[in-house]
Amino acid sequence: MEPVLEVYLASTRSGDDLSVLSLLTGADFVVQLTLLVLVFMSFGCWAIIVQKYLRLRSATRQSAKFLDVFWKSKKLDTVYEQTGAFQKSPIAEVFKAGYQELAKVTAGGNDKADAVDNLTRTLRRATSVENVNLERYITFLATTGATAPFIGLFGTVWGILRAFQKLAGATSASIDVVGPDIAHALIATAAGLVAAIPAVMAFNYFNSSLRRLNTEMDNFSADFLNIVKRHLR
Repeated sequence: MEPVLEVYLASTRSGDDLSVLSLLTGADFVVQLTLLVLVFMSFGCWAIIVQKYLRLRSATRQSAKFLDVFWKSKKLDTVYEQTGAFQKSPIAEVFKAGYQELAKVTAGGNDKADAVDNLTRTLRRATSVENVNLERYITFLATTGATAPFIGLFGTVWGILRAFQKLAGATSASIDVVGPDIAHALIATAAGLVAAIPAVMAFNYFNSSLRRLNTEMDNFSADFLNIVKRHLR
């Protein structure tokens, strides 16, 4: 009965040694550094995903409401007075920039052709500014999606290399010798995929939303210019 108890206790201790926490704390410095980088990238991606999702959702909803107000109003002054309620709408910001420029060129008595040219440049510049603001931090998702698997692969290669080094110096080939290092290698691979997959999916989703908003801003700029041209004739 006693030898059986000793075998049971030995197997229990072996299982504890191969727990994930024990593997992480017992990993090589290079593997730990690799995992730390991947964890940082993953947390950064999720923070960006949450922030960007809320930002784009607000931008889409407020833009739809602003366009409804714009097309129902008969005066640009009335629309401009209500833009404060749509501060997260990129289309409203484009309109504000265009309206302010229109007020300047109208008050200055500029030539109609010059007024339209100035307004066109202003709308284009405002659209570009809004696109830059909306796309902020998106590149980090793309960078993580492209590099995280390779960073994890580096940790994998390093872990396997360490396993072979221990195997070469061991008197007998045993899973107890190379098992921990192989486990470290697999953890690095998994960490790279965990960081990369959500980043790629979120990047593609946000890219689609940004293209849609950019198209709506371009369409609104064209419609706004047409309205101004009709009134400047």
